[in-house]
Amino acid sequence: MKKRFFEEQIIGFLREADAGLPIKELCRKHGFSEASYYLWRSKFGGMTVPEAKRLKELEAENARLKKLLAESMLENEITREALRKKW
Repeated sequence: MKKRFFEEQIIGFLREADAGLPIKELCRKHGFSEASYYLWRSKFGGMTVPEAKRLKELEAENARLKKLLAESMLENEITREALRKKW
């Protein structure tokens, strides 16, 4: 799924809303739904741009580590299965 907005832009939108711009007007101005606004607010509310970038890096690292763990567990299971068949 292609994202239309970067974290920096989203944080900018949230700051505009914090500055007093009505949410409906903000959404219409930038072309996203109110549901997207509230989702972003729950995820990025109160963050700065460097914090959002760090969050993205940590999420990517977490996904990579989960993949490595899954592959390792699969290899262990295959090894156990092979040893059971030998005996």
